[in-house]
Amino acid sequence: MIQFGSLKGKTIAITGASRGIGRETADLLGTLGANLILGSRNEIGLAKLATRVEAVGGRALPVYLDVTDEGSVRNFADVAINEFGTVDVLINSAGIGTFASLLDLPTADFDEMISVNLKGTFLACKYFGPQMVQQGHGQILNIVSIAGTVALPGGGGYSASKFGVLGLTRVLQQELRSEGVQVTAVLPGAVNSSFWDGIDPKPDVSSMMPTSTLARHIVYLLSAHDGTFIDEITIMPPLGIL
Repeated sequence: MIQFGSLKGKTIAITGASRGIGRETADLLGTLGANLILGSRNEIGLAKLATRVEAVGGRALPVYLDVTDEGSVRNFADVAINEFGTVDVLINSAGIGTFASLLDLPTADFDEMISVNLKGTFLACKYFGPQMVQQGHGQILNIVSIAGTVALPGGGGYSASKFGVLGLTRVLQQELRSEGVQVTAVLPGAVNSSFWDGIDPKPDVSSMMPTSTLARHIVYLLSAHDGTFIDEITIMPPLGIL
């Protein structure tokens, strides 16, 4: 039986918290009484989210975060630990995508996806992981994508970054399991979120998963009983990837 009450008072850091999956998950965790450290470059969006979380009984600390900047990620972790003393969960949900055939994809777009999606996940794990190892427990959820396991035409750069995140996650599982730290790869199919707002032409989002559905699955993962580690979970829309 899932024990949602077990999340009350837990400290959870979320990257990419101002929109999409990160924002929806933060809203839900706030209703369960979690302490949230919310990171994003969108400080206005973070402030609004923090206000909503506080209004429903959670605690929220909004912190400017650029996951491509090592100093910014280090500061995000330091502020979280200094404020709450411990961080129980890290959710890496910051991510971007640009879609074009690989031969037409601008190099700058490729570099940005690698920097945000892969390097950003690496840096967050690097700076939150040691504290979890020191305390002997913790949980890291890396939001990957089905594009991290499936070759999707037009998604070469995005897939390259997400295949990398999955590989990084699997290595972390091997390195941190014996330290009591659970690392889980969450692989969603298409999610109806603001992720698609900058994509031209914008795909049909009507059959995609709502962000609220994925947020509930994430909360289930965080609420599972001790005794097992969940290494990987794939969550798909009813009609398949899209």
